[in-house]
Amino acid sequence: MSLRPGTVFLADCPARLAMEIISSKWAMVTVFALSQGPVRHGDLVELIGGVSRKVLTQTLRRLQEHGLVDRQVYAEAPPRVEYSLTELGQTLVEPISALTAWARDHGEEVSSLHEESEAG
Repeated sequence: MSLRPGTVFLADCPARLAMEIISSKWAMVTVFALSQGPVRHGDLVELIGGVSRKVLTQTLRRLQEHGLVDRQVYAEAPPRVEYSLTELGQTLVEPISALTAWARDHGEEVSSLHEESEAG
């Protein structure tokens, strides 16, 4: 199927699936946090900041279901669990880095314009 301009976000298109997967701010932040290598759950909570353990667990499960994150359980006492990006998950690091750079470059401008529009 050849996509015409303007049809890239039709219900059955891959772009829409990608947006659905990473549309959560926690999904993007989690992928970026895992980009440096395997991390334990508690360390991820601290590294990310502002995310609850429950929401992080839900986010990690969702990313696992889509093949972006791997969960490795080590047979130790107490059990140790680490999360890492799969090869597919690694492919998201560059686009997320680009969005991060955009936010760093334009974040103040966007915030100012938002405040102006709210002030009306």
